Amino acid sequence: MGRTPPTVTVTVTAVRVAVAVAVALLLTGLPLPPASAAHPPALASTSLAPEARGALPLSALFDNIAVSDDSRPAEADFDGAGASLSASALAAAGWAPGAVLTLGGARLTWPATAPGEPDNAGAAGQWAAVAGRGDALAFLVAGTTGTEITGTGLVAYADGSLAPYGLAVPDWRTGPLATKAVALPYINTPAGQLAEKARLYAVSVPLDPDREVVAVQLPQAPGAHVFAVAVRAPADGWTGTWATAPSGLISVGPWTDRTLRLVVHTSTGGPRLRLRFDNAFAGTPVRIGAATVAVQAQGAAADAVPVPVTFGGAPGTTVPAGTQVYGDPLPFAVPADSNLLVSFHLPGTVSALPVHRLAVQRSYVGGGPGDLTGDPAGTAFTATIGHWPLLTGVEVGDGPGSLVLLGDSITDGDRSTVDANRRWPDALADRLLAQHLVPHFGVLNAGIAGNRVTTDRYPGDGVSTDAAGVSALHRLDRDVLAQPSARTVIVLLGVNDLLAGGDAARVTAGLREIADRAHARGLRVLGATILPCGGRSGCTAAVDAERTAVNAWIHESGGGNGGGGGVFDGVLDLDAVIRDPARPDRMLPAYDSGDHLHPGDAGLAALAGAVDLGTL
Repeated sequence: MGRTPPTVTVTVTAVRVAVAVAVALLLTGLPLPPASAAHPPALASTSLAPEARGALPLSALFDNIAVSDDSRPAEADFDGAGASLSASALAAAGWAPGAVLTLGGARLTWPATAPGEPDNAGAAGQWAAVAGRGDALAFLVAGTTGTEITGTGLVAYADGSLAPYGLAVPDWRTGPLATKAVALPYINTPAGQLAEKARLYAVSVPLDPDREVVAVQLPQAPGAHVFAVAVRAPADGWTGTWATAPSGLISVGPWTDRTLRLVVHTSTGGPRLRLRFDNAFAGTPVRIGAATVAVQAQGAAADAVPVPVTFGGAPGTTVPAGTQVYGDPLPFAVPADSNLLVSFHLPGTVSALPVHRLAVQRSYVGGGPGDLTGDPAGTAFTATIGHWPLLTGVEVGDGPGSLVLLGDSITDGDRSTVDANRRWPDALADRLLAQHLVPHFGVLNAGIAGNRVTTDRYPGDGVSTDAAGVSALHRLDRDVLAQPSARTVIVLLGVNDLLAGGDAARVTAGLREIADRAHARGLRVLGATILPCGGRSGCTAAVDAERTAVNAWIHESGGGNGGGGGVFDGVLDLDAVIRDPARPDRMLPAYDSGDHLHPGDAGLAALAGAVDLGTL
């Protein structure tokens, strides 16, 4: 089972807040914001911690103007030097005043204020009224000091208890593009526009999911600005059955008035279904005119008339830049270990979309214009694609929760048979379905071909031909921690870092950070040893020495399947499964796909077959 989230948390950049600082806050507190006639205290219950009783709605704490009209830039001063965000650029991204934006599974409301009005709170220890129960507290933030800002605040629960949290706030002009929620193309100043990216960030910290939040103390963090805060609601009753990780923003089509029909493979089944679309990395919204789901018969043909999916009761939706949209829950019998057809109509012109580049699965594009989502025959889908645009998740009702496999091309299924679902996560899902000793968990594939632990391949913004993803550290929150009902994460990463010249110390530091952040969210973490690549161009003896050092550290860092206090709760020695005993720097020929880096179908099945299901 998962661990209980600790009170001192780890932020998205793994800034660890010292226990002494948190204890000092608990003992001394920070000044409460004064009450006013215009904004009386929202909370006054005597059952609350005294510090939280004066909490106000966040909008009552707004004391800074970040957004300006392009024609009146002097009306805002976000950074103290006259620079500001453009209201026009925000609107072009789909971030209109009052818009509800789903980021990392949390619903955050962009301030419903006009340009030139206060729209954010400088973080200075104020108490904000925030209600809800969930596994994470999400902030929409940006810093204005030129560097990352860290601070510590408190969460007040309805039972009267307080818990400290740590927050790291990236800078709006210099922070990493790889983790931004949205980037705007220019910055307003009284002297004119600056052609540089303005960034906003969604940052989350763990909560105790069993307790009700009533208020949050903002960190004492000069230069950090908070636009919105919300509790991420629990995914009660939902289990992920299929998922993929956005690997980049690539040129497509262009498609105008076209329908896509994507083929995805379920791991577990259920009586209801919910779809998730993710416009990650994009700078503009995308419109979905209609969507349907069906069980695949063959090719683009459905076994019955596709069932319409709605969005807030409407047939279509717009996905703002950088955000997610969930379809409404749909009564639909989802079979386990089966292919679904998810169709969606793009009524506008689309020239770039976030995709998962390596699907190892053919999907389909309508050969002509119009909404073809309801077509059961599939004959109108005359073109094929080998990637998954926009769609990132399928969830089913009920179920015991999910396993997430975080990896690179080996997990992604590179060199496995196309359209056959022989990736090693698929084989692991088959094993789970065939037994009754452990639950039939959903198995979610978060592998990205070419991905690295610590460095980005895709830069995190804009159209690029490199769709090998941002680093595992930068995508961990979106691709793993925000997955519904995730229970365990298996990490098989590092070979691409080493082939690119990285060393064991950097890889192991990154793996430790992944494990720490996953544990802070209550997940069980299994570390997998790196497979050999001898015979591959660039896989030198020096690279193998670093690989061996990483694997030794993984073995030493195992916690004895849940005990012992190790970095990992268990170790999967996949290296031992796949290597040639006579030449341990190489794969067994029977398992090698032929490129000496990726196992073939037999090797991938061997990886899945070696997992002790009890460790899950």
